[in-house]
Amino acid sequence: MAHPEPQYVQRGKVPTGPPRRKPRILLGACGCVAAVQFASICHCFSEWAEVKAVATPASLHFIDIESLPDNVDLYTDRHEWSCWERVGDNVLHIELYRWADLMVIAPLSANTLAKQIAGGICDNLLTCIVRAWDYSKPMFIAPGMNTFTWRNPFTEKHLMLVDELGVSFIPGDDAMAEPTEIHSTVRLYLESRPLPD
Repeated sequence: MAHPEPQYVQRGKVPTGPPRRKPRILLGACGCVAAVQFASICHCFSEWAEVKAVATPASLHFIDIESLPDNVDLYTDRHEWSCWERVGDNVLHIELYRWADLMVIAPLSANTLAKQIAGGICDNLLTCIVRAWDYSKPMFIAPGMNTFTWRNPFTEKHLMLVDELGVSFIPGDDAMAEPTEIHSTVRLYLESRPLPD
């Protein structure tokens, strides 16, 4: 008695192994006017990746939380301290760093660029994640600052330090790069490299 072939063979499909998991992308927003585009950035990525978002206290002045995608969890400093009670409990910034395949900070403010990424200060959830980051995993930054701040000599020095860490810079034209440009830069990067298991 002949056994029926599996459905995928009947439909002309050949299995190619287990389905690839979606990339896990951690998005960060800093406090500058460009953060009004953060929901748009989250929407671009959440269509094809697992996304978690982190917002600094200052960025919350510009982000419309209600417009974030339903499938994106937003974490703030409040979450960092409310989920920890005693030694041995999980620490949120470490759990988020471990979860992520890569991180995108868009917008990156001059303040966060200077104090954390260049200076190593970690005084909020986002900067604690950056301080704990394993730089063998990719990190992308899309600065958002006014022209005078951008042209300040300190900004160039700070960006040189970031470059030494292997952080990828997504430039804009005297402003943060457009959400679609940020999205396409990261997506092209991911399509050229396999995800870890």
